[in-house]
Amino acid sequence: MSTETPESEITSRPAGKAARERIYKYVFFACAGLSVVITASILILLAKESIAFFGMFSPVEFFFGTEFLLSREQFGVLPLVSGTLLVTVIAASVALPVGVAAAVYLSEYASDRARSVLKPALEILAGIPTVVYGIFALVYVTPFLRTLGLPVNTFNTLSASLMVGIMIIPMVSSLSEDAMSAVPDSLRQAGYGMGATKFEVSTGVVIPAAVSGIFSSFILALSRAIGETMIVVVAMGSRSRLIDFQEPLQNLWMGNQPMTAAMVQINAADNVSGAGFNSMFAIGLTLFAITFLMNLASNRIAARYREEYE
Repeated sequence: MSTETPESEITSRPAGKAARERIYKYVFFACAGLSVVITASILILLAKESIAFFGMFSPVEFFFGTEFLLSREQFGVLPLVSGTLLVTVIAASVALPVGVAAAVYLSEYASDRARSVLKPALEILAGIPTVVYGIFALVYVTPFLRTLGLPVNTFNTLSASLMVGIMIIPMVSSLSEDAMSAVPDSLRQAGYGMGATKFEVSTGVVIPAAVSGIFSSFILALSRAIGETMIVVVAMGSRSRLIDFQEPLQNLWMGNQPMTAAMVQINAADNVSGAGFNSMFAIGLTLFAITFLMNLASNRIAARYREEYE
């Protein structure tokens, strides 16, 4: 007598359970579709208002203009882009090495007890309102930098960028630690079997094997830094400036205005013109394009260097 179970008995479900599965499928599909609709709606709104702006103001002057002053109706976006990139570079110089080092410790060195305490403590930083970071930068970080002898203004780029970097450390460390933890222990054991130290295994085996996930965490964190608003509004000032390559340190001591802060300034202005108001959407579309390209590059690079383990 055959003991094989017919396939129909394995795959068949009661009618009630099958109906619930169909409901779950439709609910999940609706949630996925809603996210796409919301993103498309935002993009359409930005494009619509940006087209209206470019009907009143030259696209060439917008993308290549070197002055952004609402009072004079000068809407050159280059100073805003340069301010945004400056904040991002400084924040990255803080967050990326610290975040990866924290991830290596949590993944390779920390005990289970230490990891259970340190990882949630790190992630608490992500839950602090960003306006608190901005106030902290203005009230504490700037005076501290002055005690170190740095000639920073009250509103300056350095303190705001440092706080943005601290804010995105949890994103880098958490995602990088997840990528490192996914590396099979067999690779580590192979390294130890060849006489490698823990540091050599961490830097020569684990990090290269998890590089796609680590790089993805970099791009996501930098996208978060580019879109940060309240820290730079509170601590960085509201005067846009092009980066001065002849005196690079002056860029750090003085205030600046990234794209997000300019959008807040436009929205808060009392007597802004039609072109001035619509410029907010053109800046938003430019910011959307930058973050989209960064995430697209991240996906391509992650797919190129992704390692699959069985």
